[in-house]
Amino acid sequence: MKEDIDAVMERDPAVKSRLEVFFLYPGFKAVRAYRRAHRWYERKRFFIARWISQRALRRTGIEIHPGAKIGKGLFIDHGSGVVIGETSEIGDNCTIYQNVTLGGTGKDTGKRHPTLGNNVMVGAGARILGPLKVGDNSKIAANAVVLCEVPPNCTAVGVPARVVKRDGVKINDLSDALDQIHFPDPVLQQLDCLKEQVDRLRSLIGDDAPAP
Repeated sequence: MKEDIDAVMERDPAVKSRLEVFFLYPGFKAVRAYRRAHRWYERKRFFIARWISQRALRRTGIEIHPGAKIGKGLFIDHGSGVVIGETSEIGDNCTIYQNVTLGGTGKDTGKRHPTLGNNVMVGAGARILGPLKVGDNSKIAANAVVLCEVPPNCTAVGVPARVVKRDGVKINDLSDALDQIHFPDPVLQQLDCLKEQVDRLRSLIGDDAPAP
């Protein structure tokens, strides 16, 4: 609880006191309820876990499935409309703004939801869909729709989202454009997405033969 309060104090310039966070911040209340629900979920007391999470949803407008795995220091700012799916994983010290969805595509089984690394920021209205990973220290812009993996230390924007900055450098800078080895080819990124989808479909139909 202390780490979750510290996260709000460090990242929200509008906060005035710890008491304000504890009593008035819906994001903190939702995370606190999730941690109680998750403990019941791990004990396989699924009904109690869901009851706690649904009660928190009614009070805060934030839906966090008790089966999700969330590290320390998560800050959900404003928070209304946030949805975090059952198999989502969130690392330490992440920030999520309102109307964010960590959801599934409806095409996967088992691991269906995204994994966020440490220190990830997800802007308002963003959608991250499927069992993909967003690397450490990356940022997802507001209203972006992420359907492919985002490497560490990158910024992704757009629909569908594409990487526009890596290690603090815009990829359309001249120095980056001259890098013919590491330049993130958008066509190749789309082909990688298609290959991932094909691999998942092949595993569903039981075809273990290597992809052409």
